[in-house]
Amino acid sequence: MRLVWQLLAVGAIVAIGGQASLAFEGDHWLVLAISLATVVLSVVVYRWIVRLTERRTVVELGRESSVTGTGWGTLFGVALFGLVILNIALLGHYEVDGVGDPEAVIGLLGFMAAAAVSEELVYRGVLLRILEQWWGTGLALAFTSVLFGMSHLINPNATLWGVTAIAIEAGFMLGAAYIATRSLWLPIGIHFGWNFAASAIFSTEVSGNGTPQGLLDAATSGPMLVSGGEFGPEGSVYSIVFCVLTGIVFLWLAKRRGRLVPLRRAARAEAVARLPR
Repeated sequence: MRLVWQLLAVGAIVAIGGQASLAFEGDHWLVLAISLATVVLSVVVYRWIVRLTERRTVVELGRESSVTGTGWGTLFGVALFGLVILNIALLGHYEVDGVGDPEAVIGLLGFMAAAAVSEELVYRGVLLRILEQWWGTGLALAFTSVLFGMSHLINPNATLWGVTAIAIEAGFMLGAAYIATRSLWLPIGIHFGWNFAASAIFSTEVSGNGTPQGLLDAATSGPMLVSGGEFGPEGSVYSIVFCVLTGIVFLWLAKRRGRLVPLRRAARAEAVARLPR
């Protein structure tokens, strides 16, 4: 039941915050305020419900690594997406025509922060973390990656290829980042940096959403495998290659640090947990 209660508690804050942001979509400063409130409440509620249902310190959201983990993750996410755009541009399929809408960056900052925090708390903080204890790292990572990709099917310009790419690149890489560090701050930072760069800086579509124009007046074109088509650069082969390579490095680090959970150990831990006390 801890899985259910944690999903319900965090999901309620995410749903309310998301609807409020959409209701005031045209007011960038109000969207920023609502989004930041959603971020804070999501973290507070996650801490509370995990302590309540598991009776432990919430080490995956430790305060000591909140600034460094999120900061470095954000820089890495921006750089990684910038590398994707650079390769698309070198092939002539990303062009900048001037300055876009700098004021929209304010609202996108808040919206993407709320999206990154809420999705990481749900998919990596609750689902991956708990399922890993039952099934081991490999199966839990594969399942949550597929589930994360499928959740983007509801987006306006979603394609089967796009959600498959999301599962392969983002679900795998962000899950591996959590496993390597056992902290949610790094995947939160990478997730936010990637989405912020895609929307607020380079003005591209994000996961098939109708994202408003950001800092640059720019457009992508060309074959879907290169530019991602209407789904955005996350559907590009470049995104898949760079993110998968990054995820492999994170899993290598996790193995070196002894943080992978084999299926046998997970089953044994679950059996012990079921013993009468």
